[in-house]
Amino acid sequence: MAKVVAALGGSLLRPEVEERHAWLESLTEVVRDCVAMDDKLGIVVGGGVAAREGIELARPIVDSEDRLDRIGIAATRLNATIVRESLADAGIPVSGSIPLSVNEAVSLLEERQVVVMGGTRPGHTTDAVAIRLAVASGADRCIIATNVAKVHDSDPRTNPDARSFDTLTHSQLQKIVGPAEHSKAGPSQVVDPIGADVAAEAGMPLCILDGRSISALRSAIEGEEFGGTVVG
Repeated sequence: MAKVVAALGGSLLRPEVEERHAWLESLTEVVRDCVAMDDKLGIVVGGGVAAREGIELARPIVDSEDRLDRIGIAATRLNATIVRESLADAGIPVSGSIPLSVNEAVSLLEERQVVVMGGTRPGHTTDAVAIRLAVASGADRCIIATNVAKVHDSDPRTNPDARSFDTLTHSQLQKIVGPAEHSKAGPSQVVDPIGADVAAEAGMPLCILDGRSISALRSAIEGEEFGGTVVG
């Protein structure tokens, strides 16, 4: 029996993504197959556009980054609810609530095969939540499903010459994403630097991939070659 935690970037649910309903249905099939294999799966969903828009709306009148983070966390829990209800409607044995902490999620994962959650508290992103959940629950690996295929040494959306990596050590990843700190609500990197630090300390393997590819996500969950970046 395998235990895997996956962080699903909120960008995967954004309105402008074509075929997002088909993506959600395919995700449900992947989770159903995971359950059929008697595996356990923790899913942590990001806030995406809803989080960023909410934060930017409030920023001119809210000085506290913690308060702005709470707006983003609310968006992650909305997106997590969308995923949780979709899985539940398909008859998948998913936890009946959205955990508010990693400890709560660990307890629920002992009872159910699938747990879905969003953010927990200000000061880090859902990547860090997923990595902490993976470490605390003794998962085999943590998947970071975002909107880029691999880790690059700079942003491939703005630098066409950015170099991609098939494999990285934890220290190499940390150099790319920067020091383990959270200075501003809203912006995101390929991996949260705080989460990268947690993974390095625990020796938690990371699988970083383009979550828009359900086949890549399925392969990573099943422990197969997925075409992204392996960290560890």
